Amino acid sequence: MSDASSTTAQFDAVDVIRTKRDGGALSDGQIDWVIDAYTRGGVADEQMSALAMAILLNGMDRREIARWTAAMIASGERMDFSGLSRGTADKHSTGGVGDKITLPLAPLVAVFDVAVPQLSGRGLGHTGGTLDKLESIPGWRADLTNDEMLRQLEDVGAVICAAGAGLAPADKKLYALRDVTGTVEAIPLIASSIMSKKIAEGTGALVLDVKVGTGAFMKTREDATELARTMVALGTDAGVKTVALLTDMSTPLGLTAGNALEVRESLEVLAGGGPADVVELTVALAQEMLAAAGKPDVDVAAALQDGRAMDVWRRMIAAQGGDPDATLPVAKENQQVLADADGVLGRLDAYQVGVAAWRLGAGRARKEDPVQAGAGVELHAKPGDTVRKGEPLMTLHTDTPDKFARAIESLDGAWDIADGGAVAPTPLLIDRID
Repeated sequence: MSDASSTTAQFDAVDVIRTKRDGGALSDGQIDWVIDAYTRGGVADEQMSALAMAILLNGMDRREIARWTAAMIASGERMDFSGLSRGTADKHSTGGVGDKITLPLAPLVAVFDVAVPQLSGRGLGHTGGTLDKLESIPGWRADLTNDEMLRQLEDVGAVICAAGAGLAPADKKLYALRDVTGTVEAIPLIASSIMSKKIAEGTGALVLDVKVGTGAFMKTREDATELARTMVALGTDAGVKTVALLTDMSTPLGLTAGNALEVRESLEVLAGGGPADVVELTVALAQEMLAAAGKPDVDVAAALQDGRAMDVWRRMIAAQGGDPDATLPVAKENQQVLADADGVLGRLDAYQVGVAAWRLGAGRARKEDPVQAGAGVELHAKPGDTVRKGEPLMTLHTDTPDKFARAIESLDGAWDIADGGAVAPTPLLIDRID
C-alpha cells in the first residue's frame, strides 16, 4: 500500500467522510487510503470517529466491507502455516458469559491431527477473555514469538496465545477508537475487525461461534444472522473455508463465570465430565472445525471421554510454561445468593451474571486494569432446575469483600422462579450459516 503522505493529493479525509455521511459507497481507493493514512497517523482520530459513525448509520455493501477488511489486513503482517505437516482450523467466538469453550476445544481438535492456532484476547466489560482465564494457571504465558508458535503447532498441535502487534495494526487502533465513540455496534466494523485478524492469521478453516441473547454482543437473532452472514462471506471471499453457528447466550454457559473457575470447569470437560451445555458446544464446534479441515467422520466425543484431549491440553499448557498439575487460585472470600422461592428456575440472565462476575474482579473496565484470578460467579442451578427457597442459587467469589454489594446489586431481577411445571429449555444451537 502506498505511503499516506504521498497520496494526500489523491484523497481527502473530509471528502471520504462526506461520501459515507451522504449515503454513498466508498471507492476501493478511498478505503485503501483512509485505512493506510489512519494507521500511519495521517488521518486524525476525530476524522476516523466521524467516518465510523457514518458507517454505523449508513452501512456498507459487500464490496466495501471486503475492501475495508483487505486494507486492514494489508496494514500489517500475514502469518503462514503452509510449512506445517498438517492442516489448520480455528474458531472465533463473539464473546459471552462463561464461554470457556476455547480451552477444551483447541486440544480436542488437535487430537485428530489438525493444528489449532488460537489467537485470543483479554476480557473487557462483562465478557471474559481467554488469555485472562489461562493466566490463572501458574507459569503460563500468553506472549509467544511467531517461531515459538509454529514450533508448538508442529509439536503439540494446538496453541492459545496473544496475537502479535504486527497482525492488522489498523484494527487495534480502530477498535480502541470505536470503544470510546459509541460505534462498536456497527456490523461492517465488527465483521471486518474479527475477520481481518483471522484472515491475516492464515488459518485454512474457520468456524465462527456467533452468540445471540442478553449476554451477547448481538441481542437479536436478526442482528446475529446479519453479522454471521457478513463474516462467512468475508472468509469465503478470502479463500478461507468459513462456517458460522448461531448459539444461545441468554443464559451463562456452564456453571461458572470467572477466570480460574472456568479453567477448573474446562478440566472437568477434558476429564470426560463437565456441564452438558459446555460439552455439547465443544463437540459441535470441534465437528465443524474438523469437517472444514477435511475430516468429517471422526468420533469427537470419544476423545473427551478417553483422555486423548486431556493429554494434548497438558502438553499445550506445559509448552507455554504452565504447570498442568498446579493448584488453581481460589478467591479469599465467598458469599451465597439464595433462592427467594420454591419452584423451577425459568430464566437466568447471562448479562447480569456477567456484570456480577466483572464487579467481583473477574473482568476489567479498561484494557490496563488487572483481574483477580479467583473472582467470579459459580452457579448451583440453571433454567429448568428445581430450586428451594433459602438454598443457594449461586456463590460469589472475590478477594475484595467490599465488592459483594455492587455484584449483588447487578443481580437484581436476574432470575425468575416459576411455581411448577417443566420449563422448556432454550436450544443451545440456533442456526448454521455457511
